[in-house]
Amino acid sequence: MKILVPIKRVPDYEAKIRINNDGNGVVTDGIKWIVNPFDEIAVEEAIKIRDGGGATEVVVVGIGPADVVTQMRYAMAMGADRGILVQHDGNIDSDLASRVLAEVYKRDQYGLVLMGKQAIDSDANQTAQLLAARLELPQACFASKVELGAGEGTVTREVDGGLETIKIPLPAVISTDLRLNEPRYASLPGIMKAKKKQLDEIAIADLGVQVTTKVNVIRMSPPPGRSAGRKVEDVAALVAALKDEAKVL
Repeated sequence: MKILVPIKRVPDYEAKIRINNDGNGVVTDGIKWIVNPFDEIAVEEAIKIRDGGGATEVVVVGIGPADVVTQMRYAMAMGADRGILVQHDGNIDSDLASRVLAEVYKRDQYGLVLMGKQAIDSDANQTAQLLAARLELPQACFASKVELGAGEGTVTREVDGGLETIKIPLPAVISTDLRLNEPRYASLPGIMKAKKKQLDEIAIADLGVQVTTKVNVIRMSPPPGRSAGRKVEDVAALVAALKDEAKVL
């Protein structure tokens, strides 16, 4: 069985983000890019499944400009077997991503799609669901535990108020939650091996996908600044401030 793992390039969560002059995006010059952390979890889980004998190959797929190769090589340094980069320099929303991934899926025989439940830049949490619908595959979202058997998977899901365990037939789409595993770091030997692994590049036009988006960012703005704190002399002054100024008492 082959496992397809979509990954997305996102700004480092520790990077200082600035809004561009047009107010509809962020300044990307000099920014550090990383693999979306939820997607790293998916890569790790796919590698564990393969190493445990549940799969024969882990294939990572990314969508974006040519330099997304860096993040794809990192996923291969973690242990993925090969990669596919769909080159596209324009905007990508969940709808377009799902249509591209569906066409990539159809080009090979995959028994499972493992992907992060959301990307930390958009927090849309839509692509896995849209992909499953387009491929007419069963899906299990927010997975915190995945066990594969003969032709089926048992998935424990994070839901409001607790956990839910379901069984789904394979092939299927599973999206990963934070508690599923702790992704490994790419080792130096892994980084060296990744440089020689197969990475195919495909133009988005070659997939026959109509390059349109349904969601476009019109305006972005930073969160409002927080007012500075102040010291009070005693408890009575604190209670008075909470009652008369903050209006919380």
